Amino acid sequence: MRRGLSVLLAIVLLFGLFAAPAVAAASSELETIIADTVEFLLRTVSEPEVGSVGGEWFVLGLARSGQHVPDSFFEAYHRRVEQYLRARNGVLDERRFSEYSRVILGLTAAGFDPRNVAGFDLTAPLGDFERTIWQGINGPIFALLALDSLGYSIPANQAAQTQATRGLYIAEILRQQLPDGGWNLVGTTGNADITGMALQALARYQHIPEVRAATERALSFLSGIQDANGGFPGGFSAGASTVESTVQVLVALGELGIPIDDPRFVKHGNTLLDNLLSFRNPDGGFRHSHAQSATNLMSTEQALYGFVAAQRAIEGRNSLYQMSDTIRRCSFAPFESIGLPGKHQDIRRMEVLVPGRTFADAQPHASRPAIEALASRGIITGRSETVFAPDETMTRAEFAAIITRAFGLPARTASVFYDVPPNLWFTAPVGTAFYYEIVNGTSATTFHPHGTITRQEAAVMVARAARLAGLDTTLGDAEVQNILAQFGDSHTAAPWARNGLAFLYHAGILDDFVSNIQPTTAILRGEIAEMLYRLLDRASLL
Repeated sequence: MRRGLSVLLAIVLLFGLFAAPAVAAASSELETIIADTVEFLLRTVSEPEVGSVGGEWFVLGLARSGQHVPDSFFEAYHRRVEQYLRARNGVLDERRFSEYSRVILGLTAAGFDPRNVAGFDLTAPLGDFERTIWQGINGPIFALLALDSLGYSIPANQAAQTQATRGLYIAEILRQQLPDGGWNLVGTTGNADITGMALQALARYQHIPEVRAATERALSFLSGIQDANGGFPGGFSAGASTVESTVQVLVALGELGIPIDDPRFVKHGNTLLDNLLSFRNPDGGFRHSHAQSATNLMSTEQALYGFVAAQRAIEGRNSLYQMSDTIRRCSFAPFESIGLPGKHQDIRRMEVLVPGRTFADAQPHASRPAIEALASRGIITGRSETVFAPDETMTRAEFAAIITRAFGLPARTASVFYDVPPNLWFTAPVGTAFYYEIVNGTSATTFHPHGTITRQEAAVMVARAARLAGLDTTLGDAEVQNILAQFGDSHTAAPWARNGLAFLYHAGILDDFVSNIQPTTAILRGEIAEMLYRLLDRASLL
């Protein structure tokens, strides 16, 4: 089964969505492994607890697996958390705030609202920056994973010495990166487990140049320490390969949208999945390392969610920690008035991460407020630290990147274009924008990523994004005609672009005081920034 699965995965990842039978076969193999592991765990753990073993990670793996698990199991977990909180007056731990993050992840995966559990808001402690980071790198890592799992806001914490923000947590993780490119709990040498976890937390922030650079260094570090069997030395196992190390890197690749057979992570023909399968015992559980023979419950729980992360990546579904697709088993307290009622559930508001971000050449430009607002949120980047180039054109790949960032959309796989090869900076954004129907190809199999965008092309894409954000983009033919009639060159607009252009003028996303549309003229970076800024404002996402 191990070698067969490896071959199937290679076919899947080589041909993408064009190899539908191979996708189904590889997914079926993983489905069998996952089902067997779930069966073993349910046989072993009769009722979930609040804890790192037999608790949240078990619940996470089960809930994200898609396997049939009775609602009563998850309801029992929720009741257990309520009892646990009541007995402790809402305090999970006085010092280790990753306890709150872990339970938030478990509850969210199980479909319950962690902001109201027996009357306690478990996200509130994560508003205290100093206390969250007290325990070390685990604190900010799991705070980000928990908060980003469903786009929870960080509540104001009046008792905090420093009010936490996502930007502070990101900066703290970056500050603790070691010279070799990895992370660790202690010491000056990175290890695979903690490095994988750090990459998971940073995965949604790859649009920030400093985060992207740190990620590349970490990936190089991990590739360098991967052994011939596709595994990684565990931090506490005297260099021996462990299930936990392999799983954390495997999950990190899934969160980053990196294929399992990325050449950096295939050694002597062995992928991380091959390595993970090598720890499997006949009883359906997993041992911690090859030096041990007994099944280990913690290792088995982690193996389960590692396989689930891999299956989700292969099938192009939300990653393990992107939980907007979770089945909700209770009424969630209203999220703050973020976005419009009809917006897609995967859309989230991008917070300010770099306050005061600006560019020298944006200072005199009419679109300066828009450029600075988007840049401070990491939605749009400059040509350099000081140059934005507002009067330069934008490519189709660049547009796909900023529109998906603007909505905080999770990375999706859509390998349908021959000219969008894997592992380039724009591969994931193009796939994501295509998945959410914001962009189309220039043909059924080409995207033309390096081509510039015209004003009418941009209008159509922005209008599609507006519809995704919950705006009503419907206009009648007569209304379209009346709106466009005021422009002297409206007859030169392509028929497929007229509705999009009319909507943007109607909504004030494009200014209607100009005399011409210039539909076939290449749109400029400053103009794109202005359009997106106005769109986010109309969509209540600023």
